Amino acid sequence: MSLKIRLARGGAKKRPYYSIVVADARMPRDGRFIEKIGSYNPLLAKDSEQRIQINAERAKYWLDHGAQPTDRVARFLGALDLVKWSHGDNPNKGKPGKKALERIEEKKAAEEAAAEAAKAAAEAPAEEDAE
Repeated sequence: MSLKIRLARGGAKKRPYYSIVVADARMPRDGRFIEKIGSYNPLLAKDSEQRIQINAERAKYWLDHGAQPTDRVARFLGALDLVKWSHGDNPNKGKPGKKALERIEEKKAAEEAAAEAAKAAAEAPAEEDAE
């Protein structure tokens, strides 16, 4: 049986509250779980002590018995030095897509054309004054 340490959502619509649970990986997100080991309230301030509450002793027990934390829970456990957590590396995530690149190119071309037109307009009256 593969175990996961993950979040189970509770709370009302637009008012999330999560329980940190140990569950069989085949169970649904809010379905049956083995043990509740903590809670997470994302509506509280980030520096609040009640925002994340984890029973570190039970979390360590389940980690020793092969439970795998999800990314979000691994981040919480990393703060308690129970799991080594690091940022994921996706360098392409911040790059614009094809359409955005096309729009940027069109905008640059339009700006260059406008700059050339302004330069030509500025030179034209100077030539008329010389005559």
